[in-house]
Amino acid sequence: MPPKGSKRKASSAAGAPAKRTILSLLKVETSDRSSSQDIRDEDANEASTVVKDESDGDSVSQSHVDTASGHEEIVLREFYPPEMSNERVRSYKDGTIELPYTELTSALTDTEAERVNLAPKKAVAHWFRWDLRLSDNTGLHRAAESAKSQGLPLICLYLFSHQDFHAHLTSPARIDFCLRTLQILKDDLAKLDIPLWVEEVTDRKRTQNHVLDWCEKWDVGELHANMLYEVDELRRDAKLVREGVKKDIRFTVHHDTCVVEPMVLRSGAGKTYSVFTPFFKSWEPYVYRNKCVQDLFPPPGKNDPKHTVREAFAELFSQTSFPTPNPNKRLEQKEAQRLAKLWPAGEHEARSRLRRFLDERVSKYVDTRNRPDNDSGTSGLSVHLSAGTLSARQAVRACMDHNKGKSLDSGHHGWIRELCFRDFYKQILAANPHVCMNKAYHEEYHKVKWEYNEEHFQRWVQGKTGYPIVDAAMRQLATNKYMHNRCRMIVASFLCKDLLLDWRKGENYFMSELIDGDFASNNAGWQFCSSSGTDAQPYFRIFNPLTQSEKFDPDGEYIRRWVPELSKLKGKEIHDPASRLSPAEFKKLSYPKPIVEHKAARELALERYKSGLGKNTR
Repeated sequence: MPPKGSKRKASSAAGAPAKRTILSLLKVETSDRSSSQDIRDEDANEASTVVKDESDGDSVSQSHVDTASGHEEIVLREFYPPEMSNERVRSYKDGTIELPYTELTSALTDTEAERVNLAPKKAVAHWFRWDLRLSDNTGLHRAAESAKSQGLPLICLYLFSHQDFHAHLTSPARIDFCLRTLQILKDDLAKLDIPLWVEEVTDRKRTQNHVLDWCEKWDVGELHANMLYEVDELRRDAKLVREGVKKDIRFTVHHDTCVVEPMVLRSGAGKTYSVFTPFFKSWEPYVYRNKCVQDLFPPPGKNDPKHTVREAFAELFSQTSFPTPNPNKRLEQKEAQRLAKLWPAGEHEARSRLRRFLDERVSKYVDTRNRPDNDSGTSGLSVHLSAGTLSARQAVRACMDHNKGKSLDSGHHGWIRELCFRDFYKQILAANPHVCMNKAYHEEYHKVKWEYNEEHFQRWVQGKTGYPIVDAAMRQLATNKYMHNRCRMIVASFLCKDLLLDWRKGENYFMSELIDGDFASNNAGWQFCSSSGTDAQPYFRIFNPLTQSEKFDPDGEYIRRWVPELSKLKGKEIHDPASRLSPAEFKKLSYPKPIVEHKAARELALERYKSGLGKNTR
């Protein structure tokens, strides 16, 4: 890893490998479901999100079952066309169809000369997305630098898009966290005489118009934003780059989310990595050589008094309330108050939580991270990493600085390794856009036959499967809008390989509930557990929920906390009450019998996978 004090390089708008600024344009074809949290590897990815293609879709019900085949429509048809074909997946893989990421970078490169020569106007702006912080924010820093060099004021924008929240399955808890963070951000910016305007968008197809109209209204000649790597966002930004030039607005998109930008690290064969371990072995020395976390960007400075921004942008400063989420995306007041105490918002809280984790728990991280019965076993920072109230660079740098030895100990190194998973999953997203489009990373898994048993799915959702560790985890999610990462793996494996339900139903459900949703991590986690993704567990590796329960919650404390019906059980009874208690004793618990028998379910899962993959089932 980089030593303390190693230097970080700045980005450029040409997308050069060692730099950190990037570019835009594109058209639309198939359904894209981007932006979720890892169910595989802890703090780097304690979460889930979803983003999709802006294609026109028929306005039909968002989910239906084909009664002839038993296949349920996974694509949200209110916004997207039907599921893309396997042939199209292969076209993305073999380069017949250009990657949205490449089209964006090409658009930025193609328009660079024009954009550089655009005459300045009366203001420079930063467009906040999931980068809700002032410190170490690349786009915001570049906007502030440019404004200062041109003698112009800096102003800020956030788009509150109801349809995007719906299309991306953003949870009410995550939207609430975002709104609470925006209020803190607005207050912090106001102290610097920098206004933040939250623009309400009701029609996602008009997002581009909202941005350009807002820039024209306030005479913004230069707009900065940080790149999102989901297909919808790449395409939207690409269009904005080109349309902005037509309106004399220089729109620049920067790399910011990752420590090492996607597509930079390559294998010896020149390909992007599809397995994490070699990716990490390349990522770690790259961070060291290129000093990626040495010089973290400071917050913007105060707007110069000569700009009289309070008068010139009085309307922007005057906004006293933000848009109200639609009813299906709105928390009840008591629920919102409870979650606000459980998950305080804003970058100040993020940095405070980071310090506490490093001072109190990181040294034991490797030993405690898989224990859901230990509340202090993980950092609890996933919500801040996914909302962008903390940058991955800040986390890595703080961890390195906190380590006392010449080399990183297992706790510090283990946590940085987990943070690296976020970079890995963003690269998978950029290099393999079909994973944003309801498709498995490995196309051969498209032929696995799934069940669409709604009763089984609802019992999984409600935490009434009869498997205590599964039910405890699902009830934690329902209550805290968060689930311990080890449990994310357990419940995902159970849904895919015990219930044989389509992994995409579970992926979407996580996105609709989690407060720490991140599409790339959530999608990769679900594909890992279903064996369809990059670096996934083999299809024949099937978690035994009883073994997992006894190993990672040995005393049953996690189960007792979330499944009160079982709170009085002693010893190993709590892991499998249906078989370890007498029928009379079990009946008194008012707890359901196991929904399936694991051994039989495992055999059926193996048969389904072998059949779908075309393997010999004898």
